[in-house]
Amino acid sequence: MDPVTAGILVAIGLVVLMAIGTPIAFALGAISLIALVADRGMAELTYFGETFFDRIAEFGFVAIPMFILMGAAVASSPTGRDLYRSLDLWLGRLPGGLAISNIGACSIFAALSGSSPATCAAIGKMGIPEMRSRGYPDGVAAGCIAAGGTLGILIPPSVTMIIYGIATETSIGRLFIAGIVPGFMLAGLFMVWTLIACKLAGGYGTPMVTATEKIKQTVRQNVDANLKALVRVLPFLAVVIGILFALYGGVATPSEAAGVGAFFCIALAVIIYRMWQVRPLTLIMRDALRESVMIMLIIAAAEVFAYALSSLFITQTVAGAIADLEVNRWVLMGVINVFLLVAGFFLPPVAVIVMTAPILLPIILAANFDPYWFAVILTINLEIGLITPPVGLNLFIINSIAPDISLRDVLMGSLPYALCMVLGILLLCFFPGLATWLPDLLMG
Repeated sequence: MDPVTAGILVAIGLVVLMAIGTPIAFALGAISLIALVADRGMAELTYFGETFFDRIAEFGFVAIPMFILMGAAVASSPTGRDLYRSLDLWLGRLPGGLAISNIGACSIFAALSGSSPATCAAIGKMGIPEMRSRGYPDGVAAGCIAAGGTLGILIPPSVTMIIYGIATETSIGRLFIAGIVPGFMLAGLFMVWTLIACKLAGGYGTPMVTATEKIKQTVRQNVDANLKALVRVLPFLAVVIGILFALYGGVATPSEAAGVGAFFCIALAVIIYRMWQVRPLTLIMRDALRESVMIMLIIAAAEVFAYALSSLFITQTVAGAIADLEVNRWVLMGVINVFLLVAGFFLPPVAVIVMTAPILLPIILAANFDPYWFAVILTINLEIGLITPPVGLNLFIINSIAPDISLRDVLMGSLPYALCMVLGILLLCFFPGLATWLPDLLMG
Protein backbone atom coordinates (compact mmCIF):
# COMPACT_ATOMS: atom_id res chain seq x y z
CA MET A 1 0.00 0.00 0.00
CA ASP A 2 1.37 3.41 -0.94
CA PRO A 3 2.06 5.85 1.93
CA VAL A 4 -0.64 8.32 0.93
CA THR A 5 -3.39 5.68 0.98
CA ALA A 6 -2.05 4.26 4.22
CA GLY A 7 -2.00 7.72 5.78
CA ILE A 8 -5.61 8.39 4.78
CA LEU A 9 -6.77 5.05 6.23
CA VAL A 10 -4.86 5.64 9.47
CA ALA A 11 -6.32 9.14 9.80
CA ILE A 12 -9.87 7.88 9.19
CA GLY A 13 -9.40 5.07 11.69
CA LEU A 14 -8.09 7.46 14.34
CA VAL A 15 -10.97 9.90 13.82
CA VAL A 16 -13.53 7.08 14.05
CA LEU A 17 -12.04 5.75 17.29
CA MET A 18 -12.01 9.20 18.90
CA ALA A 19 -15.52 9.94 17.60
CA ILE A 20 -16.94 6.93 19.45
CA GLY A 21 -15.35 8.12 22.69
CA THR A 22 -12.13 6.09 22.84
CA PRO A 23 -9.53 7.80 25.08
CA ILE A 24 -6.79 9.39 23.01
CA ALA A 25 -4.01 7.12 24.31
CA PHE A 26 -5.97 3.95 23.54
CA ALA A 27 -7.06 5.28 20.15
CA LEU A 28 -3.45 6.03 19.17
CA GLY A 29 -2.25 2.66 20.45
CA ALA A 30 -5.03 0.65 18.79
CA ILE A 31 -4.72 2.25 15.35
CA SER A 32 -0.92 1.90 15.51
CA LEU A 33 -1.17 -1.79 16.40
CA ILE A 34 -3.68 -2.47 13.64
CA ALA A 35 -1.57 -0.64 11.05
CA LEU A 36 1.67 -2.40 12.05
CA VAL A 37 0.13 -5.88 12.13
CA ALA A 38 -1.68 -5.33 8.82
CA ASP A 39 1.52 -4.17 7.14
CA ARG A 40 4.16 -6.42 8.70
CA GLY A 41 2.40 -9.27 10.46
CA MET A 42 2.17 -10.47 14.06
CA ALA A 43 5.92 -10.14 14.57
CA GLU A 44 5.38 -6.40 15.06
CA LEU A 45 3.74 -7.10 18.42
CA THR A 46 7.23 -7.43 19.92
CA TYR A 47 8.34 -4.03 18.63
CA PHE A 48 5.05 -2.50 19.76
CA GLY A 49 5.72 -3.39 23.39
CA GLU A 50 9.37 -2.37 23.26
CA THR A 51 8.60 0.99 21.66
CA PHE A 52 5.76 1.66 24.10
CA PHE A 53 7.92 1.26 27.20
CA ASP A 54 11.37 2.32 25.96
CA ARG A 55 10.39 5.90 25.17
CA ILE A 56 8.89 6.75 28.56
CA ALA A 57 11.80 5.05 30.35
CA GLU A 58 13.96 8.13 29.71
CA PHE A 59 15.10 9.87 32.88
CA GLY A 60 14.08 13.26 31.54
CA PHE A 61 10.43 12.33 31.86
CA VAL A 62 10.78 12.30 35.65
CA ALA A 63 10.31 16.07 35.49
CA ILE A 64 6.74 15.66 34.20
CA PRO A 65 5.12 13.98 37.23
CA MET A 66 7.14 16.23 39.53
CA PHE A 67 5.87 19.43 37.90
CA ILE A 68 2.36 17.95 37.87
CA LEU A 69 2.68 17.21 41.59
CA MET A 70 3.83 20.79 42.12
CA GLY A 71 0.79 22.08 40.25
CA ALA A 72 -1.55 19.74 42.13
CA ALA A 73 -0.28 21.07 45.45
CA VAL A 74 -1.03 24.62 44.32
CA ALA A 75 -4.40 23.75 42.74
CA SER A 76 -5.61 21.83 45.81
CA SER A 77 -4.75 24.63 48.23
CA PRO A 78 -6.57 27.99 48.60
CA THR A 79 -3.76 29.68 46.64
CA GLY A 80 -6.05 30.47 43.72
CA ARG A 81 -8.61 32.04 46.06
CA ASP A 82 -5.98 34.25 47.70
CA LEU A 83 -4.53 35.26 44.34
CA TYR A 84 -7.97 36.11 43.00
CA ARG A 85 -8.90 38.20 46.06
CA SER A 86 -5.62 40.14 45.93
CA LEU A 87 -5.93 41.07 42.27
CA ASP A 88 -9.59 41.97 42.69
CA LEU A 89 -8.50 44.46 45.37
CA TRP A 90 -6.37 46.38 42.87
CA LEU A 91 -8.32 45.93 39.64
CA GLY A 92 -11.91 45.29 40.67
CA ARG A 93 -12.98 48.96 40.56
CA LEU A 94 -12.02 49.45 36.90
CA PRO A 95 -14.71 49.04 34.21
CA GLY A 96 -14.34 45.36 33.49
CA GLY A 97 -11.72 45.22 36.23
CA LEU A 98 -13.05 42.01 37.76
CA ALA A 99 -12.69 40.17 34.43
CA ILE A 100 -9.21 41.64 33.97
CA SER A 101 -8.24 40.54 37.48
CA ASN A 102 -9.40 37.03 36.58
CA ILE A 103 -7.07 36.97 33.58
CA GLY A 104 -4.24 38.26 35.76
CA ALA A 105 -4.99 35.54 38.30
CA CYS A 106 -4.99 32.94 35.51
CA SER A 107 -1.60 34.19 34.29
CA ILE A 108 0.04 33.93 37.70
CA PHE A 109 -1.72 30.69 38.64
CA ALA A 110 -0.57 29.22 35.29
CA ALA A 111 3.01 29.90 36.33
CA LEU A 112 2.34 28.16 39.64
CA SER A 113 0.52 25.11 38.31
CA GLY A 114 1.84 24.65 34.75
CA SER A 115 -1.53 23.18 33.79
CA SER A 116 -4.28 24.74 31.69
CA PRO A 117 -7.13 22.59 33.08
CA ALA A 118 -6.02 23.25 36.68
CA THR A 119 -5.80 27.00 36.03
CA CYS A 120 -9.20 27.06 34.35
CA ALA A 121 -10.87 25.10 37.14
CA ALA A 122 -9.20 26.83 40.10
CA ILE A 123 -9.87 30.42 39.01
CA GLY A 124 -13.16 29.68 37.26
CA LYS A 125 -14.80 28.22 40.38
CA MET A 126 -14.42 31.60 42.10
CA GLY A 127 -14.33 34.06 39.23
CA ILE A 128 -17.34 33.03 37.15
CA PRO A 129 -19.97 33.18 39.93
CA GLU A 130 -18.54 36.49 41.17
CA MET A 131 -18.58 38.07 37.70
CA ARG A 132 -22.11 36.90 37.01
CA SER A 133 -23.28 38.28 40.36
CA ARG A 134 -21.97 41.69 39.30
CA GLY A 135 -23.84 41.65 36.01
CA TYR A 136 -21.12 40.56 33.58
CA PRO A 137 -22.47 38.82 30.47
CA ASP A 138 -22.14 35.05 30.55
CA GLY A 139 -19.93 35.08 27.44
CA VAL A 140 -17.42 37.51 28.96
CA ALA A 141 -17.37 35.68 32.30
CA ALA A 142 -16.82 32.28 30.72
CA GLY A 143 -14.59 33.37 27.83
CA CYS A 144 -11.99 35.25 29.86
CA ILE A 145 -11.50 32.27 32.20
CA ALA A 146 -11.36 29.73 29.36
CA ALA A 147 -8.77 31.83 27.52
CA GLY A 148 -6.81 32.71 30.63
CA GLY A 149 -6.57 29.02 31.47
CA THR A 150 -4.75 28.28 28.21
CA LEU A 151 -1.74 30.26 29.45
CA GLY A 152 -0.84 27.29 31.66
CA ILE A 153 0.94 25.52 28.81
CA LEU A 154 2.98 28.58 27.79
CA ILE A 155 4.01 30.45 30.93
CA PRO A 156 6.77 28.45 32.68
CA PRO A 157 7.10 25.98 34.19
CA SER A 158 5.15 24.24 31.42
CA VAL A 159 4.74 20.47 31.04
CA THR A 160 4.25 20.80 27.29
CA MET A 161 7.53 22.70 26.98
CA ILE A 162 9.26 19.85 28.81
CA ILE A 163 7.78 17.35 26.36
CA TYR A 164 8.83 19.51 23.40
CA GLY A 165 12.35 19.79 24.79
CA ILE A 166 12.66 16.02 25.23
CA ALA A 167 11.10 15.27 21.82
CA THR A 168 13.40 17.69 19.97
CA GLU A 169 16.45 17.48 22.28
CA THR A 170 16.43 21.22 22.93
CA SER A 171 17.16 23.03 26.20
CA ILE A 172 14.16 22.94 28.54
CA GLY A 173 15.49 25.89 30.54
CA ARG A 174 15.74 27.98 27.38
CA LEU A 175 12.24 26.90 26.33
CA PHE A 176 10.85 28.01 29.68
CA ILE A 177 12.41 31.45 29.36
CA ALA A 178 11.25 31.77 25.73
CA GLY A 179 7.64 31.44 26.90
CA ILE A 180 7.74 34.22 29.51
CA VAL A 181 7.39 37.35 27.35
CA PRO A 182 4.93 35.81 24.82
CA GLY A 183 2.87 34.40 27.71
CA PHE A 184 2.41 37.75 29.39
CA MET A 185 1.97 39.41 25.98
CA LEU A 186 -1.02 37.14 25.37
CA ALA A 187 -2.33 37.95 28.85
CA GLY A 188 -2.07 41.65 27.96
CA LEU A 189 -3.96 41.10 24.68
CA PHE A 190 -6.65 39.21 26.59
CA MET A 191 -6.98 42.10 29.06
CA VAL A 192 -7.25 44.67 26.27
CA TRP A 193 -10.03 42.73 24.57
CA THR A 194 -11.82 42.19 27.89
CA LEU A 195 -11.74 45.92 28.58
CA ILE A 196 -13.13 46.62 25.07
CA ALA A 197 -15.85 43.97 25.44
CA CYS A 198 -16.93 45.37 28.81
CA LYS A 199 -16.96 48.93 27.46
CA LEU A 200 -19.13 47.82 24.52
CA ALA A 201 -21.49 46.09 26.96
CA GLY A 202 -21.81 49.22 29.09
CA GLY A 203 -18.93 48.80 31.52
CA TYR A 204 -18.83 46.70 34.62
CA GLY A 205 -17.27 47.59 37.95
CA THR A 206 -18.10 47.01 41.57
CA PRO A 207 -21.82 46.55 42.31
CA MET A 208 -23.77 49.69 43.19
CA VAL A 209 -24.70 49.89 46.86
CA THR A 210 -26.36 52.49 49.02
CA ALA A 211 -24.92 51.53 52.41
CA THR A 212 -22.00 53.94 52.11
CA GLU A 213 -21.17 53.95 55.80
CA LYS A 214 -20.99 50.17 55.89
CA ILE A 215 -18.52 50.21 53.02
CA LYS A 216 -16.34 52.74 54.82
CA GLN A 217 -16.28 50.56 57.91
CA THR A 218 -15.34 47.37 56.09
CA VAL A 219 -12.96 48.65 53.41
CA ARG A 220 -9.97 48.66 55.78
CA GLN A 221 -10.78 45.12 56.88
CA ASN A 222 -11.07 43.93 53.24
CA VAL A 223 -7.81 45.62 52.27
CA ASP A 224 -5.98 44.00 55.17
CA ALA A 225 -7.45 40.59 54.39
CA ASN A 226 -6.54 40.81 50.71
CA LEU A 227 -3.01 42.00 51.45
CA LYS A 228 -2.57 39.06 53.81
CA ALA A 229 -3.82 36.79 51.05
CA LEU A 230 -1.20 38.24 48.69
CA VAL A 231 1.52 37.59 51.26
CA ARG A 232 0.46 33.94 51.40
CA VAL A 233 0.83 33.66 47.60
CA LEU A 234 4.31 35.22 47.41
CA PRO A 235 6.22 32.13 48.69
CA PHE A 236 4.73 30.06 45.85
CA LEU A 237 5.85 32.67 43.32
CA ALA A 238 9.31 32.56 44.89
CA VAL A 239 9.42 28.80 44.22
CA VAL A 240 8.68 29.38 40.51
CA ILE A 241 11.36 32.09 40.28
CA GLY A 242 13.81 29.79 42.06
CA ILE A 243 13.10 26.97 39.58
CA LEU A 244 13.75 29.25 36.62
CA PHE A 245 16.95 30.52 38.20
CA ALA A 246 18.14 26.96 38.85
CA LEU A 247 17.43 25.96 35.27
CA TYR A 248 18.99 28.82 33.33
CA GLY A 249 21.76 29.23 35.90
CA GLY A 250 22.90 25.65 35.41
CA VAL A 251 22.38 24.87 39.09
CA ALA A 252 20.06 21.90 38.52
CA THR A 253 18.58 19.73 35.77
CA PRO A 254 14.85 20.01 34.99
CA SER A 255 14.15 16.79 36.90
CA GLU A 256 16.02 18.02 39.97
CA ALA A 257 14.38 21.45 39.86
CA ALA A 258 10.94 19.84 39.44
CA GLY A 259 11.48 17.54 42.41
CA VAL A 260 12.61 20.37 44.68
CA GLY A 261 9.76 22.59 43.45
CA ALA A 262 7.17 19.87 44.18
CA PHE A 263 8.57 19.36 47.68
CA PHE A 264 8.51 23.08 48.51
CA CYS A 265 4.98 23.58 47.12
CA ILE A 266 3.63 20.70 49.21
CA ALA A 267 5.51 22.01 52.25
CA LEU A 268 4.15 25.53 51.72
CA ALA A 269 0.61 24.21 51.32
CA VAL A 270 0.97 22.34 54.62
CA ILE A 271 2.58 25.24 56.50
CA ILE A 272 0.64 28.23 55.12
CA TYR A 273 -2.80 26.66 54.75
CA ARG A 274 -2.56 24.16 57.62
CA MET A 275 -3.18 21.17 55.36
CA TRP A 276 -2.02 18.72 58.02
CA GLN A 277 -4.69 16.09 57.52
CA VAL A 278 -4.04 12.95 55.53
CA ARG A 279 -7.05 13.45 53.23
CA PRO A 280 -5.90 16.72 51.53
CA LEU A 281 -2.43 15.29 50.94
CA THR A 282 -3.97 12.09 49.59
CA LEU A 283 -6.08 14.11 47.15
CA ILE A 284 -3.00 15.99 45.97
CA MET A 285 -1.17 12.72 45.31
CA ARG A 286 -4.23 11.19 43.64
CA ASP A 287 -4.75 14.12 41.27
CA ALA A 288 -1.05 14.24 40.40
CA LEU A 289 -0.99 10.49 39.77
CA ARG A 290 -4.04 10.57 37.53
CA GLU A 291 -2.76 13.39 35.34
CA SER A 292 0.78 11.95 35.21
CA VAL A 293 -0.46 8.52 34.12
CA MET A 294 -2.71 10.10 31.50
CA ILE A 295 0.11 12.19 30.03
CA MET A 296 2.65 9.35 30.12
CA LEU A 297 0.17 7.00 28.42
CA ILE A 298 -0.42 9.58 25.70
CA ILE A 299 3.33 10.06 25.24
CA ALA A 300 3.95 6.29 25.00
CA ALA A 301 1.02 5.74 22.61
CA ALA A 302 2.01 8.75 20.51
CA GLU A 303 5.54 7.36 20.25
CA VAL A 304 4.15 4.05 18.99
CA PHE A 305 1.94 5.98 16.58
CA ALA A 306 4.96 7.91 15.30
CA TYR A 307 6.83 4.59 14.90
CA ALA A 308 3.90 3.18 12.91
CA LEU A 309 3.75 6.25 10.66
CA SER A 310 7.49 6.04 10.07
CA SER A 311 7.34 2.30 9.34
CA LEU A 312 4.63 2.90 6.74
CA PHE A 313 6.68 5.81 5.28
CA ILE A 314 3.81 8.20 5.99
CA THR A 315 5.98 10.56 8.03
CA GLN A 316 8.69 10.71 5.40
CA THR A 317 6.16 11.35 2.66
CA VAL A 318 4.48 14.22 4.53
CA ALA A 319 7.81 15.78 5.54
CA GLY A 320 9.11 15.46 2.01
CA ALA A 321 5.99 17.07 0.56
CA ILE A 322 6.30 20.02 2.93
CA ALA A 323 10.04 20.37 2.34
CA ASP A 324 9.59 20.21 -1.45
CA LEU A 325 7.23 23.16 -1.46
CA GLU A 326 9.06 25.76 -3.51
CA VAL A 327 7.62 28.70 -1.65
CA ASN A 328 8.78 31.54 0.54
CA ARG A 329 9.69 30.36 4.04
CA TRP A 330 6.90 32.46 5.56
CA VAL A 331 4.37 30.74 3.30
CA LEU A 332 5.83 27.47 4.56
CA MET A 333 5.38 28.68 8.13
CA GLY A 334 1.78 29.57 7.31
CA VAL A 335 1.15 26.03 6.05
CA ILE A 336 2.70 24.59 9.21
CA ASN A 337 0.57 26.88 11.39
CA VAL A 338 -2.62 25.74 9.66
CA PHE A 339 -1.54 22.12 10.10
CA LEU A 340 -0.87 22.64 13.82
CA LEU A 341 -4.12 24.53 14.27
CA VAL A 342 -6.15 21.72 12.72
CA ALA A 343 -4.25 19.10 14.74
CA GLY A 344 -4.95 21.07 17.92
CA PHE A 345 -8.68 21.00 17.15
CA PHE A 346 -8.73 17.21 17.54
CA LEU A 347 -5.75 16.16 19.67
CA PRO A 348 -4.46 17.23 23.10
CA PRO A 349 -1.25 19.32 23.16
CA VAL A 350 0.89 16.45 24.46
CA ALA A 351 -0.05 14.15 21.58
CA VAL A 352 0.46 16.85 18.94
CA ILE A 353 3.92 17.75 20.25
CA VAL A 354 5.17 14.17 20.51
CA MET A 355 3.92 13.27 17.03
CA THR A 356 4.77 16.41 15.08
CA ALA A 357 7.73 18.17 16.72
CA PRO A 358 10.41 15.66 15.62
CA ILE A 359 9.01 15.78 12.06
CA LEU A 360 8.70 19.55 11.81
CA LEU A 361 11.94 20.55 13.56
CA PRO A 362 14.29 19.63 10.65
CA ILE A 363 12.02 21.55 8.28
CA ILE A 364 12.02 24.56 10.60
CA LEU A 365 15.80 24.52 10.90
CA ALA A 366 16.21 24.13 7.13
CA ALA A 367 14.02 27.22 6.66
CA ASN A 368 16.31 29.11 9.09
CA PHE A 369 13.73 29.54 11.86
CA ASP A 370 14.73 29.50 15.52
CA PRO A 371 13.60 26.24 17.22
CA TYR A 372 12.76 28.01 20.49
CA TRP A 373 10.74 30.66 18.71
CA PHE A 374 8.92 27.86 16.88
CA ALA A 375 8.17 26.13 20.20
CA VAL A 376 6.27 29.23 21.29
CA ILE A 377 4.40 29.41 17.96
CA LEU A 378 3.48 25.73 18.24
CA THR A 379 2.27 26.15 21.83
CA ILE A 380 0.04 29.12 20.99
CA ASN A 381 -1.54 27.10 18.17
CA LEU A 382 -2.28 24.35 20.67
CA GLU A 383 -3.70 26.93 23.09
CA ILE A 384 -6.23 27.87 20.42
CA GLY A 385 -7.26 24.23 20.24
CA LEU A 386 -8.06 24.28 23.96
CA ILE A 387 -10.89 26.81 23.43
CA THR A 388 -12.20 25.69 20.04
CA PRO A 389 -14.36 22.66 19.18
CA PRO A 390 -14.61 19.74 18.71
CA VAL A 391 -12.28 18.90 21.64
CA GLY A 392 -11.89 22.30 23.35
CA LEU A 393 -10.95 20.94 26.77
CA ASN A 394 -11.24 24.31 28.53
CA LEU A 395 -14.73 24.85 27.10
CA PHE A 396 -15.98 21.68 28.76
CA ILE A 397 -14.24 22.53 32.03
CA ILE A 398 -16.03 25.90 32.10
CA ASN A 399 -19.31 24.20 31.22
CA SER A 400 -18.87 21.77 34.11
CA ILE A 401 -18.09 24.65 36.52
CA ALA A 402 -21.11 26.69 35.39
CA PRO A 403 -23.56 24.20 33.83
CA ASP A 404 -26.28 26.85 33.53
CA ILE A 405 -24.10 28.69 30.97
CA SER A 406 -24.73 27.06 27.59
CA LEU A 407 -21.78 25.62 25.70
CA ARG A 408 -22.67 27.98 22.86
CA ASP A 409 -22.25 31.04 25.11
CA VAL A 410 -18.93 29.69 26.40
CA LEU A 411 -17.74 29.16 22.82
CA MET A 412 -18.89 32.57 21.57
CA GLY A 413 -17.24 34.25 24.54
CA SER A 414 -13.98 32.41 23.88
CA LEU A 415 -13.67 33.00 20.13
CA PRO A 416 -12.46 36.64 20.40
CA TYR A 417 -9.64 35.40 22.64
CA ALA A 418 -8.71 32.84 19.99
CA LEU A 419 -8.36 35.76 17.57
CA CYS A 420 -6.12 37.46 20.15
CA MET A 421 -3.89 34.37 20.02
CA VAL A 422 -3.78 34.59 16.21
CA LEU A 423 -2.72 38.22 16.62
CA GLY A 424 -0.07 37.04 19.08
CA ILE A 425 1.30 34.60 16.48
CA LEU A 426 1.45 37.41 13.90
CA LEU A 427 3.29 39.67 16.36
CA LEU A 428 5.81 36.90 17.02
CA CYS A 429 6.34 36.50 13.27
CA PHE A 430 6.95 40.21 12.84
CA PHE A 431 8.99 40.49 16.05
CA PRO A 432 10.71 37.13 16.75
CA GLY A 433 12.72 38.81 19.49
CA LEU A 434 9.65 38.62 21.72
CA ALA A 435 10.51 34.94 22.17
CA THR A 436 14.28 34.95 21.62
CA TRP A 437 15.49 38.14 23.30
CA LEU A 438 15.16 37.03 26.93
CA PRO A 439 16.74 33.56 26.44
CA ASP A 440 19.64 35.15 24.54
CA LEU A 441 20.08 37.75 27.25
CA LEU A 442 20.08 35.24 30.12
CA MET A 443 21.71 32.22 28.50
CA GLY A 444 23.75 33.63 25.62
